[in-house]
Amino acid sequence: MSAALVSKENNEAKFTLTFTGEEFDAETNKVFQEQRKNITVPGFRKGKAPRSIIEKRYGEGVFFNDAIDNLINGAYPEAVKELDLEPIAFPSIDFGDEKFEKGKGFTVTVTVPVAPVVTAKDYMGVKADRFVKKITDADVDNELASQQSRNSRLVVAERPAEMGDTVILDYAGFVGEEQFEGGTAEGQSLKLGSGTFIPGFEEQLAGVSAGEKKDVNVTFPAEYHAENLAGKEAVFHCTVHEVKTEELPELNDDFAKDYSEFDTLDELKADIRTKLEESAKNAAEYAGKNAVMDKVYEANPIDVPQVMIDDEAQAMFSEMEQNMAQQGISMEMYTSILKKTRDELVAEMKPDAEKRVKTRLIVKSIADAEGITVSDEELETELNNMAAMYGMTTEDLRKALEGQIDYVKQDVRNRKAIDLIYANAVLTDVEELPMKEAPAQEAAAEKTEAEEKSEN
Repeated sequence: MSAALVSKENNEAKFTLTFTGEEFDAETNKVFQEQRKNITVPGFRKGKAPRSIIEKRYGEGVFFNDAIDNLINGAYPEAVKELDLEPIAFPSIDFGDEKFEKGKGFTVTVTVPVAPVVTAKDYMGVKADRFVKKITDADVDNELASQQSRNSRLVVAERPAEMGDTVILDYAGFVGEEQFEGGTAEGQSLKLGSGTFIPGFEEQLAGVSAGEKKDVNVTFPAEYHAENLAGKEAVFHCTVHEVKTEELPELNDDFAKDYSEFDTLDELKADIRTKLEESAKNAAEYAGKNAVMDKVYEANPIDVPQVMIDDEAQAMFSEMEQNMAQQGISMEMYTSILKKTRDELVAEMKPDAEKRVKTRLIVKSIADAEGITVSDEELETELNNMAAMYGMTTEDLRKALEGQIDYVKQDVRNRKAIDLIYANAVLTDVEELPMKEAPAQEAAAEKTEAEEKSEN
């Protein structure tokens, strides 16, 4: 097989694939050997008829179509690689006026949409702000308090419940005189103030003692996932069996010995500071790279075919669906909560998909311009890291990625290009925004998590 580029313009490449007569005959014979076992010819046992007899009965070209398909399908990936093309959709094949005969070669013309050629500019010496967080004693104390809370235990409180306490209760929910499905539980554990139940429910249990009954009146949110309850007023007849409070271990050297690898509280606090500073450093680098690449993106406006954006949005949706499935959340449940269709969610992803596609093309062009390569050792390290992340052996990962190793290599190459851009950027460190003023994505993430809970 030989491949020859005919043209490459307007995001479309055209090239020819030429096969010799020997290649055509060999592939035709291969198809015959594979298919003969299923062919029945009168006078011969099934699968035993000679090729000449089969061709006489069904025509000389009986095996040609499959042979041609096999040759083209096998040659296409090699040709794309040899001609350094990046297809973005399925190709079309033009056979022209070819007449296929034994011993005769043939040529087809392939036309395929390809990624646009990009020549990036203004990517060295980029000026950008980098948000950093300085670790304070308060940050260390907060993390220590979190560890203290994680190692607390619940003990029975001989007093009325307070916000922050955990109550063990039975409840039955009614809308009017009718008890509704899913609104009943026995021995339910509920931490007051956790926001697990419907707004207003938990606050009404504050002040209730073990053994007491309490009617809790609430209104279901208008956007509640169960449409038959959305916006409805309801009453929950509750019986509190126990009130438990969190008992925290004392913060001293014994705490360090019991709950860490250290012997003293000061050693534990020093370790917490080190880890927080390392985390802050990584976060600053991540934020810095994003800020720099945003500048590079803005400096390199490009047009891309819509099919690339559509494919990327679909890939993003599939990735989200897989991630939710791992958390036990079905896409049906998610779309029901958001009251949106799959198509609407994919459409919402397209602006981000467009930025991803364009950024990848820009970074690839920079890697090309800078002559960035990936060594065998770097690729092996990447595969080892991926295998460890997925709990696989590197050999099993290679098998799973058969035919896709080049994509992994390109990812490593792109990261090296971004590292080069970042290393040459002019960065101004800016103190990180306080948590209460943090960007909306954190609040959005918390909202999504809350929406995914089954509220009662």
